[in-house]
Amino acid sequence: MDEDTGEQGFGRRERDILALERRGFSGPGAKERAIREELDLAPVRYYQLLNALLDDARALAHDPVTVNRLRRVRETRRLER
Repeated sequence: MDEDTGEQGFGRRERDILALERRGFSGPGAKERAIREELDLAPVRYYQLLNALLDDARALAHDPVTVNRLRRVRETRRLER
């Protein structure tokens, strides 16, 4: 098992995305700046990847608290539309 793929194909990028979601950000643009600087991703692509992660059982196994919190937020937003 190599360092980048981790457990069962769950890669470093996926772990880094979940780690970023666990952090709190103050001020407008702070999270987007972290996405660009730390993950080298455009925010749009980051949110696409994050949304896919929320439906991935490996992400749930890796960080159930964060994934379940984000699933609740996503569902609340869907219901508000």
